[in-house]
Amino acid sequence: MSVSGTTSTLVTREHFDYIAARTQAEDPFLVELKEAAEAAEIPAIEIAHEQARFMEILLKAAGARDVVEVGTLAGYSAICLARALGETGRLVTMEVSAKHAAFAEDWIRRSDVAERIEVRQGRGADLLPGLADASIDAIFLDADKPSYGSYLEEARRILRPGGLLLVDNAFAFGYLFDGDCEEPSVLALREFNDSLAADPDFDGILVPLGDGLWVARRLVGDDSP
Repeated sequence: MSVSGTTSTLVTREHFDYIAARTQAEDPFLVELKEAAEAAEIPAIEIAHEQARFMEILLKAAGARDVVEVGTLAGYSAICLARALGETGRLVTMEVSAKHAAFAEDWIRRSDVAERIEVRQGRGADLLPGLADASIDAIFLDADKPSYGSYLEEARRILRPGGLLLVDNAFAFGYLFDGDCEEPSVLALREFNDSLAADPDFDGILVPLGDGLWVARRLVGDDSP
């Protein structure tokens, strides 16, 4: 058997299943939330459980207290992220759909982190400008993909130096390498990936969890990758 330390091991479906099987089990409340969301005909596009756990660990390690999420959906990821913030933490989550925002508010109200989460209904493009410069420790983008570029500019402004930028769907729903796919969201994600990779204000890496997760750090002053 020949093993090389210079390149990453090829990740297969079996590896993802192996990771999922060795991730702390999803608690019954979150399972129930997903079942209720399906019954309410909310799209089953919440982040993977192992991705949620990874982001929780990142936020805990960073000592994050003030976090913003763009794209609430049913509230699954908001609850997961808020659990990482401690009793003094606060998460503001933004959702364009009134139906989804109402569902999320109901389930967040029943959760163990209800006091840490505020749901704001509206477009991220309209709500993000209301946040102060350098006022948050982390932001998670999981909303309309064609707006990722404008969300990045807002993230640049509102993140504190050293803050975390987390971005979902970097693998473009499985169509990242499909040259025949002209779907606007896929094209936007390809452009965003290239843009963030070259952005001098962020030091980031793509993590192969869920549908691909960007983890990037807002650079500090003369700091460099």
